[in-house]
Amino acid sequence: RADCSGHARASTPPPRSSPRPRVREMAAALGSAHQLRAAAPPALRKRGKKTLKASRALPVVRAASTEPKIESVAAAVPSDAFLPDGLYCVDNTQTIRRKTRTVNIGKVKMGSDHPIVRQTMTTSDTRDVEATVAEVKKCADAGAEMVRITVQGMQEAKACAEIKKRLVEDGYDTPLIADIHFAPKVAMMVAECFDKIRVNPGNFADGRKKFEDILYETDEEYNAEIEEIEKIFTPLVLKCKERGVAMRIGTNHGSLSARTLSRYGDTPAGMVESAFEFARICRKHDYHNFVFSMKASNPLVMVQAYRLLAHEMYKLGWDYPLHLGVTEAGEGEDGRMKSSIGIGALLLDGLGDTIRVSLTEASHLEMEPCTRLRDVGHKAAEEKWGVEKFEEKGRDFKDFARRASDLPVQKEDDVIDLRNILHRDGSVLSAVTPAHLASEDPFYRDLGAKLAVGMPLRDVATSDSILLTEVPEPSDEKAMRSIRRLQEIGVGVVADAAALAERPVDNAVALVAAKGAASAAVPDCAARVAVVFDGTETEDEVKVALGVDPVMALIKCAPGVSRLHASRRLFTNILAAGSSVPVIHHIQFTDADVKDDIVIQSGSQVGGLLCDGLGDGVLIEHPTAELDYLRRTSFGLLQGSRMRNTKTEYVSCPSCGRTLFDLQEVTAAISERTGHLPGVAIAVMGCIVNGPGEMADADFGYVGGAPGKIDLYVGKEVVKRGIDNDTACDELIQLIKDHGRWVDKEEEEEAVAA
Repeated sequence: RADCSGHARASTPPPRSSPRPRVREMAAALGSAHQLRAAAPPALRKRGKKTLKASRALPVVRAASTEPKIESVAAAVPSDAFLPDGLYCVDNTQTIRRKTRTVNIGKVKMGSDHPIVRQTMTTSDTRDVEATVAEVKKCADAGAEMVRITVQGMQEAKACAEIKKRLVEDGYDTPLIADIHFAPKVAMMVAECFDKIRVNPGNFADGRKKFEDILYETDEEYNAEIEEIEKIFTPLVLKCKERGVAMRIGTNHGSLSARTLSRYGDTPAGMVESAFEFARICRKHDYHNFVFSMKASNPLVMVQAYRLLAHEMYKLGWDYPLHLGVTEAGEGEDGRMKSSIGIGALLLDGLGDTIRVSLTEASHLEMEPCTRLRDVGHKAAEEKWGVEKFEEKGRDFKDFARRASDLPVQKEDDVIDLRNILHRDGSVLSAVTPAHLASEDPFYRDLGAKLAVGMPLRDVATSDSILLTEVPEPSDEKAMRSIRRLQEIGVGVVADAAALAERPVDNAVALVAAKGAASAAVPDCAARVAVVFDGTETEDEVKVALGVDPVMALIKCAPGVSRLHASRRLFTNILAAGSSVPVIHHIQFTDADVKDDIVIQSGSQVGGLLCDGLGDGVLIEHPTAELDYLRRTSFGLLQGSRMRNTKTEYVSCPSCGRTLFDLQEVTAAISERTGHLPGVAIAVMGCIVNGPGEMADADFGYVGGAPGKIDLYVGKEVVKRGIDNDTACDELIQLIKDHGRWVDKEEEEEAVAA
């Protein structure tokens, strides 16, 4: 196996019959996409198809491909387009957009020679022509360069012709995309008037919406269904080719076909192969005006799937553009954070030609974060963010694993307990001022602490340590008392070593610059030392700095240094030094940066590292943003990166014309009543169009089953059907209680003077 730099690893892959290493860690981060499944029981090992209760990841045997080897297409592709086997982007040390062909969608040109395209999707009933036309206009006016519309039946397809006509008459030439599931005949009809068709390989040919789990035991069974798919899909390919209509082959992690699940499980490899089956049919008919997408609600699965897709396309010499998106990201800051982690990480690697930020909000509101993410991608590519080339080690894009690190240990002469200044699942540090400290009770609340008779107590989302931006005067009684109280409950106190020498704080962690760390003066009051890297250190400087035995290392990049690429180099050098020091990403913002900037930038730059397992925590600093907001954003970043769960996880779709209830209102109501359940994941879905697989990352599901009716799920299994909207939320809570996952909200005691 090769690492991300294309260099062979010495280790031998484990036998197929043995569990892969780090499986618990992988399963926790990637969700069901990487859970091991038992082999089919002997009773099912008979000739023919048998229905299974759960998908099983069997040994992967790829369907035979007629595509030429990469070497045989060398004459048709420029030599600089080839990458060493094991890479997924042009350069992992610099942002360079992956070279693609141009795909034409109406007036819009998409590909690496053109700006990244922004798009969204309507939420109105497609049959309501007036409402859909008005919504498309509003999205276009907000900056959408393409708009997708759900087309689930013939009535909607007929409405699409009128929608297109009305928009053109009103001077709107925004390309329209038809979102198709289960309905090949509908796709054929709408291809007459729309500019692009989105097909889902997992259900395009499943007209009966069976959602069955089936074991395909022989290649003959497996390939027979591919032949059937080709018969159904080919007419649409030929029509799109004839009319110049574009297509998106859009795989969803939650809606892979039973055949794909039987062979691959719900894995990134299955997502890629599912899309490639449809792409091979397109290529067979010399139709190339299409793009790919690999969407998942879990940003780690999404990132891994897109990277694997790009890697496989490089091997085949394919150059189709990529549509990026995290599906069912949710609402508010959580939805923006998840999208920033997934989309931003890929953009900084030069992957992505169009993006959609899927939020459980009005469709035009998606354009603000979408534009900010697009600007991140453009800026990084145009300014060539990066560092000098180096040989990266320790990161394998095909095999997620968190870097191993050592938590603080207690020493015999320690005066206070320092074991909890960092958290095993990811740490949050908060930068605080003397004014923060002196406010006492409001300060404790902003740190996420509970209060009992005026004393702070650690809670599930309390900051693990604080960074003193300025050490208070010893005479500042309130500030110094806050420090002592925090230390008593295990919160770490970090401050610059020189400042501590001038104003001692007992049992603090002294922060020293990595360059010169070996000779830095450590004040007597310090219980531990931490080092701060600026991203420009050489391998020798890193090794020397780590020789001071720091309890943690902070990465606080110097101005103009690309955080993603410099951090990759730094982690390579830390690995070379043999160190397992915990690493905290310290990202700073200015007054000019608004809250959306904080989410988008921290999600893209820090999340892009955390989704590779590189990092143990985060410190987000802003001169004027509320301390509570920065703390919550930090925990949101860790949870979005599948590290530390401190609140309920929601997988909620962005709504579309298929939605059977007011998604925004219901999601808000469910969040209000269930938001205090860390470790619990709830899916809120407007319909079940993508199948029970959409529940892959959720413990419980609340799904529109019919107008005014809700179906409830536990995992992928429906347990209650046809519940009235008015009582469905109560029924959901009871279901959570029945499965032992409910806890009552804790009421904070009134603070009183100590």
